[in-house]
Amino acid sequence: MRVVITGHKGQLGRALQTVLAGEELFGLDLPEHDIADPAIVSTVAGLQPELVIHTAAMTDVDGCERDPERAFRINVLGTHNIALACGRCGAAMVHISTNEVFDGRLGRPYYEWDTPTPRSTYARSKAAAEFYVRSLLHHFYIVRTAWLYARQGRNFVTKIIAAADERGALRVVTDEVSSPTYAPDLAAAIARLIRTGHYGIFHFTNSGFCSRYEWACAILEMAGRGHVPVEPITSQQWERPAPPPLYTPLENLTGAALGITLRPWQEALRDYFARG
Repeated sequence: MRVVITGHKGQLGRALQTVLAGEELFGLDLPEHDIADPAIVSTVAGLQPELVIHTAAMTDVDGCERDPERAFRINVLGTHNIALACGRCGAAMVHISTNEVFDGRLGRPYYEWDTPTPRSTYARSKAAAEFYVRSLLHHFYIVRTAWLYARQGRNFVTKIIAAADERGALRVVTDEVSSPTYAPDLAAAIARLIRTGHYGIFHFTNSGFCSRYEWACAILEMAGRGHVPVEPITSQQWERPAPPPLYTPLENLTGAALGITLRPWQEALRDYFARG
């Protein structure tokens, strides 16, 4: 299969290249390729892919709040361009979205068909990106995930370890709850999904859920830093430019119906450290 991966230098992009190593792969990323530049439409279409996996995005949530124009240019117009390219060359599209399209006020895990209720600039940009994919294409997979991490790049795991080493003590919120997701596991799930031909919206996270506090404690324990004290606080005690949705576990119903599930988040986190 001829596959284009946008954002191939990122956490998920790297993992996808590993699991799809047997396919004909083309990676597009900055600085050579800017998804927000309309010229990217011709670039992608000219490669004549059968599938485009669109991982490129501005994922700095607080950065999006500080610079909404840039967030919408990258996340909305960039996705619009990639969807147009898919339509031009007849490729199917995998669009990576987020738990943050929901506001976290429902009081239960979110199903694939629940209506997005974005609050932050980042969340609104990702919800708008989903709208363009649904509006412009018939053959698409929208894959929502949460709290992504991998061996490469900066993420919650690397930040917690660095902060523990630098400060010797941490304060982490207890009331933000979702599902940590290991990028290689998400990539493997996507690799299985694209071979099904079952288009639609999917929720792929490692199974189970926890608070940021619980995740941080597990990280420190597995990283050999269980002695570092962690003070539980509420989100009101940790001010951010873009307050996150507080309760957004994602229910995997449509993927599970195809036999695609991800292992528990604790097992994935142990594997992350075992590979270090």
